[in-house]
Amino acid sequence: MKAKPNPCKAVFYASIALIASSISINSASAQGEGASYPSATITFVVPATPGGTTDVVARQVAKRLSERWKSPVLVENRAGAGGVIGATHVIKSKPDGYTVLVAPSALGVRSGLDKKLPYNAVRDLAGVALMAKTPSYLVVAPDLGLNSVADLKRLALANKDGVMYASAGVGSTGHLHAAMLAGSQGFQASHVAYRGTPEAVTDTITKRVLYVFAPGPNALPLAKDGRARILATTSQGGVGFASDLPVKPEVLTEDIGDDWYAAFVPAGTPDAVRKKLSSGIAEVLAMPDVKESLANIGAEVHTSTPAELDDMFRSYVATVGKIGEQAAIKLD
Repeated sequence: MKAKPNPCKAVFYASIALIASSISINSASAQGEGASYPSATITFVVPATPGGTTDVVARQVAKRLSERWKSPVLVENRAGAGGVIGATHVIKSKPDGYTVLVAPSALGVRSGLDKKLPYNAVRDLAGVALMAKTPSYLVVAPDLGLNSVADLKRLALANKDGVMYASAGVGSTGHLHAAMLAGSQGFQASHVAYRGTPEAVTDTITKRVLYVFAPGPNALPLAKDGRARILATTSQGGVGFASDLPVKPEVLTEDIGDDWYAAFVPAGTPDAVRKKLSSGIAEVLAMPDVKESLANIGAEVHTSTPAELDDMFRSYVATVGKIGEQAAIKLD
């Protein structure tokens, strides 16, 4: 007896065929997006003022990437609000890989400490590539007679009203470093926020504030010229970069570690585009002259895949949040 056709089975197999076809089309579309990228100008958005380490790293990579891809890669500075203005601009942009946030670890610090941000960086940004790391340096004016962290502590404790420290903005990496120093050394210190690291360093060496944490490009040249004094650094690598200074900086043990710089795009950017941009950045950073240029400003090349950066960023934000609670760091 001949079996009757089962309409349910027919619908089922038709559905399977449609889903498989859709997956195939989407996969081809994603691969096509990666193959055609870039077909327009890419903009690296730096959420800080010109002259800082983030700006230097972004411009080094943008220049070489533009040359390699024969497609414009521009750098746009959108400073203010501790990096929030630049990050918000990128998050609200089209997720197509043409607007890229090149941010310092301050992005993670602010995300871990500030519960009132207009975005959730872990959710709203997608990692592209880690780019570099720099030790941070504890900087003071050269004519204060301070040669160690112990000297700084004595001076701070002698001031009954407390002292002031500078940073590149509320919730910046420098803010976290400086607050952790005051907490670990047991002295009172008030935070003074600036638009960028260069401005914060200038007011420190002119003694408007007592100390600041700054990356190599903003600290080492001034220290070598005698216009600033470096008392400590966040890692042993920082000691190496400062080997030609008259006084060897101490390594801080109660600190979150070196600053980092990385590229992010809006969440929803196709994986194929993220991977292609990540590979392009890694190729540029592998160039000997780029490595040398960054080393000259106290930065060491570090790269990653998009997935590795996503994992690192998520962990970093969580760690900062715990530190902020333990140290009672307030963003006021």
